[in-house]
Amino acid sequence: MKHQLIGLSQRYAAALQKYLRQGARGNLRPARGLGLRAVALGLETLDLARIHEQALAILKLSHGHGNTLKGVKHGELFFTEALRPIMETHCSARQSKMDLHRLSGTLNRRTVELASANRRLQQGIVRRKRVESALTESGQQYAKLLRDSLQLQEGLRQLTRQVLAAQEDDRKKISLELRDEIAQTLLGINVRLLSLKLEGRSNTRGLKLKIASTERLVAKSAKSIRKVVRGFGNA
Repeated sequence: MKHQLIGLSQRYAAALQKYLRQGARGNLRPARGLGLRAVALGLETLDLARIHEQALAILKLSHGHGNTLKGVKHGELFFTEALRPIMETHCSARQSKMDLHRLSGTLNRRTVELASANRRLQQGIVRRKRVESALTESGQQYAKLLRDSLQLQEGLRQLTRQVLAAQEDDRKKISLELRDEIAQTLLGINVRLLSLKLEGRSNTRGLKLKIASTERLVAKSAKSIRKVVRGFGNA
């Protein structure tokens, strides 16, 4: 590094001497090239100022030893041009730092937003799992209710068949009882009629009594029939 600085100082002094000899027509490109070299070596403004002072001392143009004021001013122009890359680098560094700061702020905001979005996502996942669990539980309850309903319907069908079978048995039983009772009544009426036919020629009073008895028997038979019919209707 030391040798590089010595070489840069020597080149600076030589370029400055050449520029001062050219005067106002002098080319400042070498000064800028030296400034870029200083940047490459990592030199700062004060480092380049010391190199410039050393070059002036060598050329006997420093304050108090200068040839002319005009020469000093030309030397300042050369130094300003050599210093420009360092200043640009500093400006670029400051801009980069500002950009980095902005990027850091943006990154922090994005991190906060991402964390918030992640929390919302986790909450959404929890809610979705709760809903899925509730739906699963509801589905299980619905399936159980459906099974219970089907079992109840089957029980009602069996009970209906049993009731209908019992009613049919009752109808058959009543029908048999009614048939037997009506047959007996009709048989009794037939017997009475035969008796009336035989006795009607000689015993008028007895005929009247038997007719009244026969009427009562007919009324009883009609009552029994109405009773049985009402029983069928209620069934």
